[in-house]
Amino acid sequence: MTTQGKGSYQITGWDEKPYEEKKGQPKLSQAHVTNAWSGDIEGEGHAEYLMAYASDTEASFVGLQKVVGSIRGKKGSFVLQATGTFDGGVAKADWSVVPNSGTDELKGLSGKGGYVSKTDGSAEVTLNFNLK
Repeated sequence: MTTQGKGSYQITGWDEKPYEEKKGQPKLSQAHVTNAWSGDIEGEGHAEYLMAYASDTEASFVGLQKVVGSIRGKKGSFVLQATGTFDGGVAKADWSVVPNSGTDELKGLSGKGGYVSKTDGSAEVTLNFNLK
C-alpha cells in the first residue's frame, strides 16, 4: 500500500563549485548541499548535485541525496535520485528512492515524489512510499 508523506526541508549548507565555464556554453558546476528535514520525514540529508546553467537564472540538475533519520517514526537511511530545474529562483525536482538503498527499519523502502523550493532556502516535499 502506498502512503503519501509530506513535509519540508531547510537548506543548511551549500558549497557549489564550477568545473567548466566556457563562453557561449552552459556553465557546469557541482554542489554539495546539506538539508534538515521535518514532517513525515525527519532527519538530515547530504546531497551531491551536478548542474548545467543555461543562464545565470536557469539550470537543469541531477543529484543523489542520502537521508539519515526516520519516516513516520521508522528509523534508518535511504537515497533519493533527483532530476530537476532551476528557474528564476525556484527549484523543482522529481525524485525516486534508489532501489535497495533503505537501511534498518527503512529496508525495502520504495517511492517517488518531489519538491518545490521557496526563496528562503526551504522546500515543500512529497514522497509517495511503500515500506515492506
